[in-house]
Amino acid sequence: MNQHAKVDIRHSTCPHDCPSACALDVEVIDGRSIGRVRGSKVQTYTAGVVCAKVARYAERIHHPDRLLHPMRRTGPKGSGRFSRISWDDALDEIAARFDQAEREFGAQSVWPYYYAGTMGLVMRDGINRLSHVKKYSRYYGTICATIARIGFAIGTGKVAGVDPREMGVSDLVVIWGTNPVNTQVNVMTHASRARKERGAKIAVIDIYNNDTMKQADIKILLRPGTDGAFACGVMHVLFREGYADRAYMDRYTDCPDELEAHLATRTPEWASRISGVPVEEIEAFARLVGQTKRSFFRLGYGFTRSRNGAAQMHAALCIPAVTGAWQYEGGGAFFNNMSIWKFDESIIEGHDAIDRTTRWLDQSQIGRILTGDAEALKGGPPVKAMLIQNTNPMTVAPEQALVRTGFAREDLFMVVHEQFMTETAVMADIVLPATMFMEHDDVYYGGGHQHISVGPKLIDPPGECRSNHEVLQGLGRRLNAVHPAFEMTPRELIDATLKKSGHGDIETLEADLWRDIQPDFRTSHYLDGFAHADRKFHFKADWAHPPVGTPGLGAWDQMPSLPDHWTIIEEADEAHPFRLATSPSRSYLNTSFNETPGSQAREGAPTVMMHPQDAAALSISDGDAVTLGNMRGETTLTAKLFDGVRRGVLIAESIHPNKAHIGGRGINMLTGAEQVAPCGGAAFHDNKVWAKKAVA
Repeated sequence: MNQHAKVDIRHSTCPHDCPSACALDVEVIDGRSIGRVRGSKVQTYTAGVVCAKVARYAERIHHPDRLLHPMRRTGPKGSGRFSRISWDDALDEIAARFDQAEREFGAQSVWPYYYAGTMGLVMRDGINRLSHVKKYSRYYGTICATIARIGFAIGTGKVAGVDPREMGVSDLVVIWGTNPVNTQVNVMTHASRARKERGAKIAVIDIYNNDTMKQADIKILLRPGTDGAFACGVMHVLFREGYADRAYMDRYTDCPDELEAHLATRTPEWASRISGVPVEEIEAFARLVGQTKRSFFRLGYGFTRSRNGAAQMHAALCIPAVTGAWQYEGGGAFFNNMSIWKFDESIIEGHDAIDRTTRWLDQSQIGRILTGDAEALKGGPPVKAMLIQNTNPMTVAPEQALVRTGFAREDLFMVVHEQFMTETAVMADIVLPATMFMEHDDVYYGGGHQHISVGPKLIDPPGECRSNHEVLQGLGRRLNAVHPAFEMTPRELIDATLKKSGHGDIETLEADLWRDIQPDFRTSHYLDGFAHADRKFHFKADWAHPPVGTPGLGAWDQMPSLPDHWTIIEEADEAHPFRLATSPSRSYLNTSFNETPGSQAREGAPTVMMHPQDAAALSISDGDAVTLGNMRGETTLTAKLFDGVRRGVLIAESIHPNKAHIGGRGINMLTGAEQVAPCGGAAFHDNKVWAKKAVA
């Protein structure tokens, strides 16, 4: 007799590096495997929608190429030759090599390295506890949101905005510096609701005609790195034509008269020359914003990819402060809700063991660090041993030529704890198999919304996969790293963290499924004052003293105090006539999902979008191999002729594996790792390059 499989619907949260952190309903089949994954209809931000790549998560979690056993390298570095070993042997060897590095070069020669392959607090951030207890080199995460986050906080005083669900009751949704059709699908859910139910307009401001712009009512196509100029031109019109809410500014902002005087010369004509946006489009957009009280500015992570990104974010953020849109439901601005969580991670991260004299190393400068750059190393010892979790720097880190050289060092002992044999794992001395989020317990929050949740273990992991926490426990015992958190289970850590953070206990949160902690309307709209000490929105930026981040990095002292076009971007020149942006794709999430068949089929080979006239001038046809290069390196991709980019602009979507590129050199061969003002970060979309038809 045929037996039907038992299917239970369990709840979880997508942990991958995306602000949406979607609430999930997961089919668990016979308690052993995963079926369909859907967005929860109960959680009001996810609202039943989830991206296609996560909907297909079964093909990732049950992928035949998952790493299942610890392995030791047996061939040359990068050869991919490994042999299976036991967990005890692996952890013993790792501990011995870490101790050896410490004896010979000091504790700071060991550098635990991670990022947001998971956004779960226990599994992502627990590695810091090992660093703090052992006095290993500390870690400064700069690849993701640092630049834009500072730009937002410099205006409001903290990183929090209006309820993002208010897009659904807005009359004008301005999507600026993000492509949510590719990256944050729920943004489109709420914006589309406003258009359907209220007749709202959707305006999209970006550097190419991407899938979000194709759905927009108003399309603003900027030259890369010129958002600040466009914003100034818009505000000039708002003041000139009487759309500025002077009563609001007098009450809630720091220097409206000074701003107006400053903008007198930032005319639409001036902005057009810099941004490429026609004067009439600047004026029409300004009038629409000025006439629409419920204007919602959804500002995105694109601002965090440019050398002037913090100043550009601040300039864009100033617009709703000029119009007073913050006063109205469905009006104001949102980037991220980082400031509302107030998670106390002291137990998870071992804050009681932090030694502030121990150096921190910049995640983005891993290439410079591993090749011995004294400044990047802060004058300290070389890095001799690493443990890497939740990230794939051999593909995603900037200055790939240096990264490759650094990872190839025979004197560098490298441990990679991973789910698949990534390009970073291939370079490891020891590879450890990792669990996925449905195979362990963790607690989550969403930067793009206001919910916290517990993601429980739903199924057992395959083979010998262990969680990040289990690896840290095993190493902690062997390294004599003593801290209470090493003795706790993930559930105990979650419970303790929730209680210390004022969020109750784990059982209550699990019973709630997801908890909405959005502040009330007055708080979210700053109607009782902004978060600066003077309670004002700051048109005048104090870049030396940002509310968040590590200040004093990059050319912070050259930043404009009032909104402006800051010319620090990597401008095209005679030798490098193109500006290149490496924008996110729809089916990959950084390098996650580039191992799954569904995503691979949808993305295909790496391509570069090029205006047909630029291509014709270089005798390049659609489908030709094209080599891009600059002072950092070269890569070869397939040309995709596209009139949705401006002349002189190239777009390469996604981070494909290096090996997927013709010649094996990926797109981040071209990106720089200079620290972006004022608090660091890497400018991934800010590159000047040359282009030529590849030699057959």
